[in-house]
Amino acid sequence: MKLAANLFAALFVLLAAQAASAQSSYPNRPVKILVGFTPGTAPDLAARILADRFSEVWGTPFVVENVPGAGSNVATDRVAKAAADGTTLLMGGNPSLVINPSLYDKLPFDPIKDFAPISQVFIAANVLAVPIESPVKSVAELVAFARAQPGKLSYAHAGVGTSQHLAAELFKYRAQVDITPVPYRGSTALMPDLLAGRINMSFANIVNVLPLAREGKLRALAITSRKRSPEIPELPTMEELGFPGYEATAWFGLMGPAGLPQPIVDKLHAETTKVMAQPDVRKKLESLGLQLVGNTPAAFLQTVKDELPAWGKVIKNAGIKAAQ
Repeated sequence: MKLAANLFAALFVLLAAQAASAQSSYPNRPVKILVGFTPGTAPDLAARILADRFSEVWGTPFVVENVPGAGSNVATDRVAKAAADGTTLLMGGNPSLVINPSLYDKLPFDPIKDFAPISQVFIAANVLAVPIESPVKSVAELVAFARAQPGKLSYAHAGVGTSQHLAAELFKYRAQVDITPVPYRGSTALMPDLLAGRINMSFANIVNVLPLAREGKLRALAITSRKRSPEIPELPTMEELGFPGYEATAWFGLMGPAGLPQPIVDKLHAETTKVMAQPDVRKKLESLGLQLVGNTPAAFLQTVKDELPAWGKVIKNAGIKAAQ
């Protein structure tokens, strides 16, 4: 009995030493942060800010890799199947983790079981925008225009399963209009066609729309959050414009594959929240219209668990399904 107790104590000490070693030595190899969208989008910008600060603090390269495709499913799946050693991380969001499980019949990853949440980083609204040369000056005019030309108008979105895609489909369902979807590989990819008027409208990320609207290159009609944005307070919400309960925002956070050692999770979480608290970082991200979060891994996980059934109900009621 005494021998067994001694062996157990020795094993406990060994495991504790290994955990401490994992925390103190990490990161000792280059780290990739995968982003399922193109450069210049909100998750890409946030990932690059974190990567730069992590590299400075730890003296180890943190590199952002953009892997767009299938509403960020491609990048998300790669991280789900990566080694749980902290060398492959994900700027993951509600498109792949919360929305896509209800849009697709089957996904190659489990949004709950296959990931180790670190911290939710930001929430971003979308903005309904039209080309500056469009005759449409309001959401009411857009609805009337679309009803007069069923199936002839088009909207651009950043990929199947993104909040931009879902925002437009909810608008179509609620307004009872027929507008043709045109998918792109991220918000930045759709902007040239929207600016040129080759696409009639888009519910695009506020990060990409805001500077163009300020420059008079796009006309912003409404925001998809429940509250107006401090960065563009004159822009009404969809709810204010006659769509009760309408909300379609995107959020993103830092994650690793399931099995990521707790000391590494703790170390990444502590540094992430420290970076987000820095005044220059907050000012930069908030000026883009982003709402910063910085919650705990447990709170981040709970957000995913809470929103999965909620969005599932919305998607089912709206009759939205992704092409397989």
